[in-house]
Amino acid sequence: MDEQKTSPELLDLLNKSIAREIQVAIQYMWQHVEWKGIKGFAVKDELEKIAITEMKHAEAIAERLVYLGGKPTTKPEPIFVGDSLKEMLEQDQKDEEGAITLYRKVIEAAKKDGDIVTKDLFKKILSDEEDHHDTFTSLLEEL
Repeated sequence: MDEQKTSPELLDLLNKSIAREIQVAIQYMWQHVEWKGIKGFAVKDELEKIAITEMKHAEAIAERLVYLGGKPTTKPEPIFVGDSLKEMLEQDQKDEEGAITLYRKVIEAAKKDGDIVTKDLFKKILSDEEDHHDTFTSLLEEL
């Protein structure tokens, strides 16, 4: 069997993805913990659910990176919890937009490398991120 060679670009993108997933997992969980008011009560469980999904993404990406010979980062992107529910959700919406852009790049890099498994993993994760973006966008409509 021919051994697949993973490009440094793809390995770097995977680590950027891990840093982003760790960031939002912590960010959303802390927002879940620090919610305030009746509107916060309405979204706290959704924030917790999304935070857990993001941590599972980080795990899956890290496992793939190790399989490909890389070393996963333990450093998150900067975490922003926010002081109000609106501020939190606006940041979360932006972070999901960034993830969507990044994960499309990962999918293209994986295609270029002929890495079907990574491409398929990120197509699934991209779908989740689009759902998260839709959730945050919808929640902001009510604020």
